[in-house]
Amino acid sequence: MFLDTVTIYCKAGNGGNGAVSFHREKYVAKGGPDGGDGGKGGNIYFEADEGLNTLIDFRYNQHFRAQNGANGSGGNKSGTKGEDIVIKVPRGTVIKDADSDGILADVFNYGERILIFQGGRGGRGNARFCTPTRRAPSFSENGEKTVERKLKLELKTIADVGLVGFPNVGKSTLLSVISAARPKIANYHFTTLSPNLGVVKHYNDSFVVADIPGLIEGAADGLGLGHEFLRHIERVRLIVHVVDVSGSEDRDPVEDYKAIRKELKNYSEKLYALPEIIAANKADLLENEEKLNELAEYTGKKVYKISAATTEGVQDLVDAVAKELSLLPPLAPIEFEKHVYEAVDKNAYFIEKKDGVYYVTGGFVEELARSAFLDDNESFSWFQKRMRERGIIDDLRKMGATDGDTVCVLDLEFEFMD
Repeated sequence: MFLDTVTIYCKAGNGGNGAVSFHREKYVAKGGPDGGDGGKGGNIYFEADEGLNTLIDFRYNQHFRAQNGANGSGGNKSGTKGEDIVIKVPRGTVIKDADSDGILADVFNYGERILIFQGGRGGRGNARFCTPTRRAPSFSENGEKTVERKLKLELKTIADVGLVGFPNVGKSTLLSVISAARPKIANYHFTTLSPNLGVVKHYNDSFVVADIPGLIEGAADGLGLGHEFLRHIERVRLIVHVVDVSGSEDRDPVEDYKAIRKELKNYSEKLYALPEIIAANKADLLENEEKLNELAEYTGKKVYKISAATTEGVQDLVDAVAKELSLLPPLAPIEFEKHVYEAVDKNAYFIEKKDGVYYVTGGFVEELARSAFLDDNESFSWFQKRMRERGIIDDLRKMGATDGDTVCVLDLEFEFMD
């Protein structure tokens, strides 16, 4: 099954907690603090895999979590780094934030490993808090917690040439003639329900052609499977517009051409502006060349008269495509402004009273809570001191907090003491 868009959930590893430890050795009375730092959490990378051409593997595997960093230990031993996760995707996969639709990366080159989410920092052990006036700190720092993110993966086929046109105009037959690809071919609409790729050999050169499922009027607005199909020609360098010039289904070639061009323009001005070669297919069914001449006159372009069924004119079309491609820039990743997640303001805090409990949140207290162990008197005193210096205690008092009231700072809960 071909699947070209999925939603997944990713979370980098949390940082490990720093250790509280003191050196113990025979004949050494006061060895001092030797708590090691916590390990860094694992990162999440994406990488293109040559063996993949669809996102079907993500249908039943949608959650990816990198390993947390290990906690530090005594003897100044740092925790080990969490194991990274490398998510393999087909080349051409665009990674987006599912909520904002902002682009994070375009996985374009094989072998390139793209960092998407970085693991949390490890917390510092108590040895890091030793100073000339604080020789035996009995507290350490918690590791940084990471946030799970919802991502959308979109596969945009990487090909040099895109075959576009109405259903049943002969695109799949043409692809099967000019390449080794063997798409499903039948005399009814929407035989092709997913893009087919074929490599066309042209003397000492080659190029990739994508057979895009037939478009219909309104495709750019999502009618039929419009957006799903149009996505796959966003990257191509050249469009080969296949038109049924025979009018075998009582269709007008000029009107068909105008309708498809309109859909391309509605979907993307960039797509509409791509170089185009017109292939007038099913020429073997022509009784006269009136419709062919009308198409050439309307477009003002050279129209290649071909028959994919009999291969008449096909070599001339391939020669023209190869020549045009030689004049165009090579394929490249899409241009985009990278989506950046909003940074936490480490100076901000917010206080909310709910059911008699005061909740303190924000970047400032998130960082503060990492370094607080409330079951340790020294750590708790330091915690209160920083809260007071920042003005949080005063603000709590102004909001009506009195001795004995419950205050929650993230996952930490304590009684208010003025």
